[in-house]
Amino acid sequence: MPYAATADLPDPVRSHLPAHAQEIYLAAFNNAWEEYARREDREALAHRVAWAAVKQQYRKAGKDWVKK
Repeated sequence: MPYAATADLPDPVRSHLPAHAQEIYLAAFNNAWEEYARREDREALAHRVAWAAVKQQYRKAGKDWVKK
């Protein structure tokens, strides 16, 4: 289901990503959720799309995600 706020994101997303990256994740997930409404695997697909969107602007440096 789509997320209303970053506080609603899954724990792994909230605990690992900085605030701005969480906003990117939220927007990308919600958009993909709507776009792929007819797909049976839409939740998993929406999560993959959201991570891909984050990775366009952030990279992992050790345990932290940092802006590119």
